[in-house]
Amino acid sequence: MSIVFVPKKLRGKAKVNQETIQRLLDENDQLIRCITEYMQKGRAAECVQYQQILHRNIVYLATIADASPDNTPPPTNSTSNETSMSTVNGQGGS
Repeated sequence: MSIVFVPKKLRGKAKVNQETIQRLLDENDQLIRCITEYMQKGRAAECVQYQQILHRNIVYLATIADASPDNTPPPTNSTSNETSMSTVNGQGGS
């Protein structure tokens, strides 16, 4: 059973740490392998339950990432961005 399935009385009380996140990522890896194996064997109907668990895990991880104050995007520098785009477009910086 996925570690995302937490009883209602414990929801919101668990501390999310690196170990929990790594366990989810490892579980997702196993789910993807299982889904791939079922699909290769032509048993798509049996992999639906694993796809649902994978989806739930990914949504949970995204929620954690969105709520984390450490995940602020780096500031963009419009000058360097314009220089990069002009170089990509073949106009150069000079």
